[in-house]
Amino acid sequence: MPATQHSSRNADLEMEKKQILCIGHITHDRIITPQTPKGVDCAGGTAYYVAWAMQHLPHDVSFGVITAVGSDLKHEVDKLLHNGTDIVDLGSDTSVFFENAYGENMNNRRQRVLSKAAPFTVAQLQQAEAEVFHLGTLLHDDFSPEVVEYLATKGRVCVDVQGYLREVRGQKVYAVEWRDKLRVLRCTDILKVNEHEVDVLTDGERDLHRAARLISSWGVREVLITLGSYGSVIYDGQRFYDIPSYAPRQVVDATGCGDTYAAGYLYARAKGADCDEAGRLAAAMCTLKLQHTGPFDANIDEVRAIYRKA
Repeated sequence: MPATQHSSRNADLEMEKKQILCIGHITHDRIITPQTPKGVDCAGGTAYYVAWAMQHLPHDVSFGVITAVGSDLKHEVDKLLHNGTDIVDLGSDTSVFFENAYGENMNNRRQRVLSKAAPFTVAQLQQAEAEVFHLGTLLHDDFSPEVVEYLATKGRVCVDVQGYLREVRGQKVYAVEWRDKLRVLRCTDILKVNEHEVDVLTDGERDLHRAARLISSWGVREVLITLGSYGSVIYDGQRFYDIPSYAPRQVVDATGCGDTYAAGYLYARAKGADCDEAGRLAAAMCTLKLQHTGPFDANIDEVRAIYRKA
């Protein structure tokens, strides 16, 4: 993949059209687990986890990243750049800084936000071109409805819903109502949610099939519901696909698993896989990701071995 120098905040965005373009903030993450009670500092965020996952998959799908970070994370942009990821940094006065604390059950997380980054704007993305725009929302104001509507005129839009359902007051993260839900989802081709988010989106609908049908009725073509260690459910508007999870050798760190799933799914779909095959590849990638702290770092043969063996 060709590499471009990351831009300053005022520079024009220069990047060839991609099959998949991930837009989102690379973050400063502090991960606290029972094994690391004092915490481990590392990079994170949708853009980071998706970029490194794509870096370890075959480079037969064109991929790029648009991010916005402060000076503390410029080295992470450079690292991706030097490893072959086509990445543009729009710049921000500060980076997003998340503190994620996990208990013995890795499906549960407590979170604080110690700083935020600048939202993305239509003006910044005028030159962005892609077949699929994957929007990694982290906080409710990262992508305005106007940004999503604009990108939908240029390609298909995939949204990770998490950020739209939370905002920061002080350093605490609060669940919020997504006031522009229907406006954004009308422009969304693929929506990724977890079991907690789908409950919020559908006002407490516990039946996953009914919930997925409801989301589909709002305009979403493919609904991806991830269920942690219980697998995932995919609905394409006509058929449901129940995707199993694959047991890891050990569970070390769940941070970034949802982003890893999205990367695998979008990669496989770009290669022509159906929803079932794409979901199984994505689930196998999550199994390998769970076994260590940090982004997915296996290869495609290891991924295929997981779900073929199962």
